[in-house]
Amino acid sequence: MRDPGFPHRHLLGIEGLTPLEITHLLDLSDRYVELNRGSDKVARVLDGRTIVNLFFENSTRTRTSFELAAKRLGANVINMQVESSSVAKGETLIDTAVTLNAMHPDALCVRHPDSGAVKLLSEKVNCAVVNAGDGSHEHPTQALLDALTIRRRLGRLNGLLVAICGDVLHSRVARSNFYLLLTMGARVRVIAPRTLIPSQLESLGVEVFTDMNEGLKDADIVMMLRVQNERMRGSFIPSVREYFRFFGLDRAKLAQAKPDALIMHPGPMNRGTEIDSDVADDVQRSAIREQVELGVAVRMAVLEVLSKNNAAYKAAVGQS
Repeated sequence: MRDPGFPHRHLLGIEGLTPLEITHLLDLSDRYVELNRGSDKVARVLDGRTIVNLFFENSTRTRTSFELAAKRLGANVINMQVESSSVAKGETLIDTAVTLNAMHPDALCVRHPDSGAVKLLSEKVNCAVVNAGDGSHEHPTQALLDALTIRRRLGRLNGLLVAICGDVLHSRVARSNFYLLLTMGARVRVIAPRTLIPSQLESLGVEVFTDMNEGLKDADIVMMLRVQNERMRGSFIPSVREYFRFFGLDRAKLAQAKPDALIMHPGPMNRGTEIDSDVADDVQRSAIREQVELGVAVRMAVLEVLSKNNAAYKAAVGQS
């Protein structure tokens, strides 16, 4: 039987999810937070299942978080080393999908540098697929853990003003957060240089600012983004020093937000580029470490729900 609160086979993005579906995942994640803080951290809901982490880009937090989440659910975990796999020898993504499919995994957690690659892979396999970040498209579990962090700290998402600042153009984190926060009734502002703002953001309902002092006024949450130099082709910022001067979060700029505004960052942080260490390490207002912690709980919830739905799908179509 599929999970009635989240009936989908895959989690490829936040776009298109309903408030009830998002809330269902957050509620289940909440329960796993308490499990992870206890002495016995293992729930045997995925005993005998196999989860494959397939990362075509470097990752520390996300890959480790998915691995830990699967192991705490009792699953077997395989971490594929793409740089030493057949992909490095020229094997296509489709051929890789066919090969993995023949081994009957229960879920694939996939990160890929090309937008849309994870969706393509999901169409070629019989197991559940979780998008762990595809190009500049989406990073759904990051948005879910951000939402969980906000909800646990502030008690709600509806009506909050969230300022997302930095390299929005190249950020899959920002895109997933747009969809989630707006769906859940929050106001979203973007603050960035014009060169790092995607076109037509206003059509989504996002407020756009190019001045930090104006954009941060009365913000409940300030979410900083990493400058993604590896995705840039050409010059988007004049220099790191000038970028930090105008768009780096320090005490002076933060003073424009609400006095108790929450500080967030998906990591990895470039200290002195997009955020000052004094702000990032503020134990009262920074939720950056909490984001990392809650990421495990969110990924446990996602893997549990999708594995259940995948088993129901296979039973319905007569697959073993």
